[in-house]
Amino acid sequence: MAAGLRKRGRSGSAAQATGLCKQWLQRAWQERRLLLREPRYTLLVAACLCLAEVGITFWVIHRVAYTEIDWKAYMAQVEGVINGTYDYTQLQGDTGPLVYPAGFVYIFMGLYYVTGRGTDIRMAQNIFAVLYLATLLLVFLIYHQTCKVPPFVFFFMCCASYRVHSIFVLRLFNDPVAMVLLFLSINLLLAQRWGWGCCFFSLAVSVKMNVLLFAPGLLFLLLTQFGFRGALPKLGICAGLQVVLGLPFLLENPIGYLSRSFDLGRQFLFRWTVNWRFLPEALFLHRAFHLALLAAHLTLLLLFALCRWHRTGESIMSLLRDPSKRKVPPQPLTPNQIVSTLFTSNFIGICFSRSLHYQFYVWYFHTLPYLLWATPARWLTHLLRLLVLGLIELSWNTYPSTSCSSAALHVCHAVILLQLWLGLQPFPKSSQHSQKAH
Repeated sequence: MAAGLRKRGRSGSAAQATGLCKQWLQRAWQERRLLLREPRYTLLVAACLCLAEVGITFWVIHRVAYTEIDWKAYMAQVEGVINGTYDYTQLQGDTGPLVYPAGFVYIFMGLYYVTGRGTDIRMAQNIFAVLYLATLLLVFLIYHQTCKVPPFVFFFMCCASYRVHSIFVLRLFNDPVAMVLLFLSINLLLAQRWGWGCCFFSLAVSVKMNVLLFAPGLLFLLLTQFGFRGALPKLGICAGLQVVLGLPFLLENPIGYLSRSFDLGRQFLFRWTVNWRFLPEALFLHRAFHLALLAAHLTLLLLFALCRWHRTGESIMSLLRDPSKRKVPPQPLTPNQIVSTLFTSNFIGICFSRSLHYQFYVWYFHTLPYLLWATPARWLTHLLRLLVLGLIELSWNTYPSTSCSSAALHVCHAVILLQLWLGLQPFPKSSQHSQKAH
């Protein structure tokens, strides 16, 4: 009799679970339109897309031919370190000298051993496939917390980008490694783990220097949250990690290490440029053009910092004070303030880059949906935003780049910049009221 009751209990709970599942599926079907439009369904749509991406990435690895570009050079460079060479000026690969910071060396040294001294390409592709899925997971967690982007956009961010799949699993560049660490850092910042967030941000910089494009935004957030004195320990974490990672190379040849791994003046080849193909090569290589781009970059960053990021009504210099001593009571940073500041900082740097190569697409690809959908703009409909995404994808998939593809990329960037400038909300009401009270 007891056994019969247990069986009934089990069958009853199973039937209840089946009923709940059926009700959930019916509700999901009834709300299928909302499922694609409402940001609160981000995690559900993300789970479906990640499962689809497992199959797509597996298919790409096994059906599309791998293309050797930099992998052998990476392996040759870290092999030099393994063999005892710590002078950065002596570390070379098939495509040139080692120009990445020390974090790159340690991570790719691990890949060197896991892949049988770099010879097991399929193993490396599988590792980068996991890296790609981890990147998607971290990006979806960011979008879930911001609740700004309609889920239907994520299909274009995942399954529809040939170039990004290629960068991750068919080319094995180091850019994806830097970006997955960067997105992990942003998730930690959103969780208010500022110390750990700065630690992983610095680790991302140690893999590739492009992550520094996020640094102005991070500095602004640190000053907003902690003031100058409070931000110093966090900045110390960033700087200290760079010193610790680079110590073996700094002890051997400090000038050689710094000049190679953090070379801000490195010249790019015109043949690989995606964004400036319509210029004459002589102008593209001219230092005056580079300085003009740097001036435009810094000017626009300053304008956004003064007029868009800092919206309390106080002077920008108030950020240097302790938050408790400011005229306007400090408000906790929202997920959208953190993400918008970081993504915009990086995007401004992309717009004024001296050159963009094909693998650089991952520097901002996963941030584009947020940049396009996070700020309200009636003139920019869903269809126009998707058109901008499509044109950007087309520009990055045009090989070799043409004057038209480069011009189209700049037009799309200009549309996004205009949307960011016009779309941000005015001062929060709480800040205005407190300012009036004072």
